[in-house]
Amino acid sequence: MKARVLLSCLAAFFCLSSCLASELSFLLEPSDVIAVRERPLMLDCRVQGDEPIMITWRKNSVPVPTSARVQVLSNGTLLIRSFQKRKEGSEGDMGEYDCTAQNRYGLLVSRKAKVLLASLPKFHTHPASMSVEEGGVARFQCEINGVPEANITWEKNRMLLNTTDNRYTLLPKGILQVTGVKQVDRGVFRCVASNIANTRYSNEATLNITGTASRIYKEPVILSGPQNLTINVHQTAILECIATGNPRPIVSWSRLDGRSIGVEGIQVLGTGNLMISDVSLQHSGVYVCAANRPGTRMRRTALGRLVVQAPPEFLQWPQSVSKPAGGSAVFTCVAQGVPEPHLIWLKNGKVLMPGHNVKLTNNNSTLALTRITSEDEAIYQCIAENSAGANQASARLAVAQAKDLPAAPEGLTASAMSTNTIHIAWREPPAQVTENIIGYVLHIRKIGESDTLELQEAISKGKFQHDVSNLEPATTYSLYLKAYSPLGASQQSHTVVATTLGGAPTPPTFFTKVMNSSSVQVLWELPSKAGKAEGFRLFYRRVPHALFQGPIQLPCLVNAHTIADLETGAVYEVKLVAYNGNGESDGSTRLVSLVEERASDPTTEGKSLCQCRDGEASLGSIVIGIHIGTACIIFCVLFLLFGYRRSLFCGRGTQDSWSVPRENTGHNGIHKDAANHHRAEPGSQPEGQQRQCQVVIEQHLSDLPGTGAG
Repeated sequence: MKARVLLSCLAAFFCLSSCLASELSFLLEPSDVIAVRERPLMLDCRVQGDEPIMITWRKNSVPVPTSARVQVLSNGTLLIRSFQKRKEGSEGDMGEYDCTAQNRYGLLVSRKAKVLLASLPKFHTHPASMSVEEGGVARFQCEINGVPEANITWEKNRMLLNTTDNRYTLLPKGILQVTGVKQVDRGVFRCVASNIANTRYSNEATLNITGTASRIYKEPVILSGPQNLTINVHQTAILECIATGNPRPIVSWSRLDGRSIGVEGIQVLGTGNLMISDVSLQHSGVYVCAANRPGTRMRRTALGRLVVQAPPEFLQWPQSVSKPAGGSAVFTCVAQGVPEPHLIWLKNGKVLMPGHNVKLTNNNSTLALTRITSEDEAIYQCIAENSAGANQASARLAVAQAKDLPAAPEGLTASAMSTNTIHIAWREPPAQVTENIIGYVLHIRKIGESDTLELQEAISKGKFQHDVSNLEPATTYSLYLKAYSPLGASQQSHTVVATTLGGAPTPPTFFTKVMNSSSVQVLWELPSKAGKAEGFRLFYRRVPHALFQGPIQLPCLVNAHTIADLETGAVYEVKLVAYNGNGESDGSTRLVSLVEERASDPTTEGKSLCQCRDGEASLGSIVIGIHIGTACIIFCVLFLLFGYRRSLFCGRGTQDSWSVPRENTGHNGIHKDAANHHRAEPGSQPEGQQRQCQVVIEQHLSDLPGTGAG
């Protein structure tokens, strides 16, 4: 959608430079500086904003008194004509300085600038004399804490050392390395430190060369390995590593975590010192210096940690807003840095603490003000600080009374023009209202999506209709409008709903669940893409009635509804359709039975092997019923077969023991009086058992077709 933006300060969007000019802001803030005693010092502070602007200065949070020696120039610069060192009874001019700028909208505080006095004290580490075999390695070191950091050079025999010889390596922190020493290197060495405050010389150290180059094997030894180092991004890191041994060891570097050191900005100083120019956060890590004996795996290692810091940088700045009295305002300030910055908020230069209407959340990155009054009108600053530096951003809160804000736009209408365009129009306000309006903002959201995904589109003040383009086909949108004046926004207009062309939604898939004998729950799947359906319509009818009851209107975010007060024992047909501005989908229907489950009756037991609960007519219950019925049939067949086999067994078991006369038989060859006239032969079965088998045989014969007793 063209020109679509998320606007926090919409007035600034419309009035551009005129509004930006009214915002009080710094063009130039004071920076850290090192002053020289008895010399002038100037600290810059330049601002822009609505005049008049008053600029004042503070040192260590206390106002700086002006005098003939200390003055604030017309452009805001602080001039100290003669910088003074701290003396008894006087703090001197060293400290942390900041400037404040104030106009009718509020007060703004600059970053703090550290002002130090240039100095160069005595050396606290002097080079030490040493004796080295010819071909060996010599190392001298001196240390001094200067403000600013001293530049260190070396002298040999009171003459500036010739560093064109690549056997000499000078490291910035006051280290001199001499590799492959020769007789010509014999002499007296000292270091010279100088800065804007002074120049100092260290004690002298003598280098003696003993004998000639030895051929005796010596294991690799690291004379000085890398030290832990903490620096800021874009600075240069130098990690020392100097080793000795016979033969001369080869120095190599690696990272403890196995990552590549890289080649860009990497340089080797001397025989093994590692220099990384323009360091970045990725260079942080533990570095391993290894001294290897050539041609072998013999090696010695030393470790040093490099920590790279980054001063705070803002990812999101607070934006100036105008809010009505009684409303709420939210300022957001997101900063990144290493280590993670700490955030504080200032209100007109004073630290803001949580209170009755002030809330700080998300590690102080969000400031929320509720129940706003005129006392909350101020400039709010977000200060981000860490050990690498500080940064600040500001925003202004203007509190508007309701009577000063424009009225909400009226008569808003919306209609679809195509598959991706909706046309909106609204009533032109009276001329006296239009004069105060600087523009409109249209709020657009797909039906079914969260408010956080709302899009906003700016519309100029002279237009009262607008085409919203680049929308999705067959998608329903909700739209409302706000008017803006320099003091803030109106109330929103009434919300309208429109659907782009492109067809009705697809039929919804739904399911039914019988809750009890008189209610059914209908559940369905929501569209996979928000905005395709504006809502749903639910119908139901009792079979065999022809007319459906309903529709029950349901919004697009609802996916369940219970139909109650239905007739017990009836069958209902349920229909569900989805709709949008282009029409309804085809209807999906389902039949639901509410047959009431009957109580157990002794007269009906055995007539039904299984009974289902009311309304549980589903595919699962049908499958279970089929399985149970099949089991019943198999059981009955087995029962009959078992009974038939038992009767045959009884017949065979009595054939030898019973005498059956052959005369006077019926047509089946069975004597007519067989049931009453049997004689027991010797060895026959007991009478009770014989009678039992006889009864079984008679029952079996009576079931055979054509068998009679006559």
